[in-house]
Amino acid sequence: MSINQSGWRPEMTVKGTDTAAPTFTGNKALMLEEALIFEIGSSETTGVEVAEPVAATSRFGDLARTAPIGLPGLSEPETVRHYTRLSRQNYAIDLGLFPLGSCTMKHNPRLNEKMARLSGFADVHPLQPIDTVQGALGVIHQLAHWLVTLTGMHSVAMSPKAGAHGELCGILAIKAALEAKGEGQRRIILVPESAHGTNPATAAFAGFAVEDIPATADGRVDTNALIARLGPDVAGVMITNPNTCGLFERDLKTISDAVHAAGGYVYCDGANFNAIVGRVRPGDLGVDAMHINLHKTFSTPHGGGGPGSGPVVFSERLTAFAPLPFVEEQDGRFELVEEENAGEHHAQSFGRMVAFHGQMGMFTRALTYILSHGADGLRQVAEDAVLNANYVLRSLEDVLDAPFGKAGPCMHEALFSDANLADGFSTLDVAKGLIDEGFHPMTVYFPLVVHGAMLVEPTETESKAALDQFIGALRSVAERAKAGDAGLKSAPHFAPRARLDETLAARKPKLVWKEPAPVAQAAE
Repeated sequence: MSINQSGWRPEMTVKGTDTAAPTFTGNKALMLEEALIFEIGSSETTGVEVAEPVAATSRFGDLARTAPIGLPGLSEPETVRHYTRLSRQNYAIDLGLFPLGSCTMKHNPRLNEKMARLSGFADVHPLQPIDTVQGALGVIHQLAHWLVTLTGMHSVAMSPKAGAHGELCGILAIKAALEAKGEGQRRIILVPESAHGTNPATAAFAGFAVEDIPATADGRVDTNALIARLGPDVAGVMITNPNTCGLFERDLKTISDAVHAAGGYVYCDGANFNAIVGRVRPGDLGVDAMHINLHKTFSTPHGGGGPGSGPVVFSERLTAFAPLPFVEEQDGRFELVEEENAGEHHAQSFGRMVAFHGQMGMFTRALTYILSHGADGLRQVAEDAVLNANYVLRSLEDVLDAPFGKAGPCMHEALFSDANLADGFSTLDVAKGLIDEGFHPMTVYFPLVVHGAMLVEPTETESKAALDQFIGALRSVAERAKAGDAGLKSAPHFAPRARLDETLAARKPKLVWKEPAPVAQAAE
């Protein structure tokens, strides 16, 4: 017999009694409904019994708390169960394929974690004397060497914390270089439509004006339009390669030569480096600065708030303006070059990006990844990532619209749209339906150059069997959307939460729990 909306079945009532229907728990089998910790416990109670302390003079002075702390009192089992139940509602790369496009959510080898947890790395402190951290500085120096080698660039700044931070680092170096040449009047940064959305935001944050460059019908930057816009007011271009449509910008060398001839600089967004590592050196394409997301290409933990790491490689034209600090080897000993000892050989640095030296855990993981793969292994990373993306693209282009399917092979990701779905059905319906199939949705509505975009990046992590399972699930949902299956409009049905009001959640999010106001009651 079916369960009604309250979760109660008629046969639950015991015949011959006045037993009421039980309260619906919200549980779905072993996936338990979980309230907020403030709703589970009360600030008026405590999870432990403590004897009344003997009166004593407080040493806190003005720092002493004068109001209740406002935290719920829970026992240890209640607390552990709460957070364990919440953790079971997370989707993770250790559970299944993560198809987010332009994010390279791939497996993080446990060897990396083992190395990062060695006490000499995990417990290192940024204020330790240089003599006590020679091994850690050696790791940073060796990783810097391989990043420069893999990209064909001249130098690298290791300290930026992640992608957008790295973008800002590169743009500030370009700004410093222009000012050093007396060309501070160059205030325009050109950004193609196929670039990452953080690129124009970064340029604007650094004080530049941003002008868009259109994409061609095949999803690449309009080279002619970009070259035509170059002039004495243009500081440079920010271009993503491979771009956000999952395509390689094959005219990048032509673009770089034109920008350099016009007196500007080329910033390349390296978030998608995973698709070309070991195969293409951006330095050979005329790039002046590029950030590398270690937490993407070199497989350190990604998502959940970080930590990220976004070193920036520089051409010889920008090396002098790179930020401090950096590691330098002198007579077999590693030194940390900072403001007080930079001297004349780095006097043009624009400053520093962070208080200390960067993310030691990320450095250790990334270097472990590079050394364990070797040159041939890193090349295979790119080849397998591209192979997997093209397998997804060709396996689904007959059921989902692939706007650039005829533009040649894709790179790291396959791009689809909702153009051929039934009337009233959209990308959001496909994404929500995919949750019911047990998969995290792909990136949706991005890039903006494609209406109803669905961006899938399988990475090199996934086997053909895993890809076939995902392809089968997405094909099933797409066919339902093309057939006008009304059930998709209310999906997901098997997730801990039903479909949210996306607009309300975005415009009026409830980010802080507040004690419910007392409900007014009429007098007896």
